[in-house]
Formats: sequence, C-alpha cells, structure tokens
Amino acid sequence: MQPRMKNPAMLVPEAMQTIVALDKVSKSGPVPSTTLELIHLRASQINGCSSCVDAGSRHAKRAGETDERLFAVSAWREAPYFSDAERAALALTESVTRLADRADPVPDEVWDEAARHYDEQALASLILSIATTNVFNRLNVTTRQVAGAWG
Repeated sequence: MQPRMKNPAMLVPEAMQTIVALDKVSKSGPVPSTTLELIHLRASQINGCSSCVDAGSRHAKRAGETDERLFAVSAWREAPYFSDAERAALALTESVTRLADRADPVPDEVWDEAARHYDEQALASLILSIATTNVFNRLNVTTRQVAGAWG
C-alpha cells in the first residue's frame, strides 16, 4: 500500500503543531495515561486507521500496557481485563467516534456512567483526547498512511 500523499498535517506544519499541542494538553489532565492509550487504540480500530492502531499499540506497550489488554480492547465488554472506569471511557470513546450511527450519539447512560467515574476536568481530557485521535484517524485514513511508516 502506498499513501496517496503525505499526511496533510505534515504539509502544513502549523496544523501539526496545533494538533500535537491539543494532544499534549488532553494528556496533561487527571486521566491515567493507560486509559488514554486504550481509548486512542479503540477509536483508531473503529475508524480503521492502521497507522494509528500500529502507533497506538506501540506507544501503549512502551507505557507499560499488557498484551492481554491490547489484544482484548476491541472486545472490552466481554474481556475481564478492564476496570469499570476504563469501560466507561471506552464506551464514551465508541459513542463519540460513531456520532452518525444513532439518533442520540452519546446516550445519557453512556454519559452518566462516564461522569460517575470522572469529574468534569477528567471528562474534558477524555473528550479532547477522543477528538484528537479522531482527527489523526481522519487525516491518516483519507490519505492512506501506511502502518509502521510513522517512525
């Protein structure tokens, strides 16, 4: 597979700087880094972004994530490896990533469960992190960035 073009954010350096800054800010909040790695991986799986799945898995491993959890993140509802808070974050990730899939994209039960585990500051970090991942996914999928080519 060949990319259609360079990643647009690489061609517009100010865009990459802005996206990276948003990513950094979203990760500076109170949400554990392992949770943020899991939601990045899950959103990337949903969006079919092989480049982000590859990079996200590698980053998560470097951050200490286990193979069992990485292998099971796509089946997090049935897997025994995730805490209730992580499950709430993953459910929120799926809803925010799949906005067009239902009339009520982020149902109250998904929001309420996330709010039960995370305060507003943490919810803000989660939402910003999910949104940033979706930006990266859309750039990479549209231009067919190749997994492993990121470095």
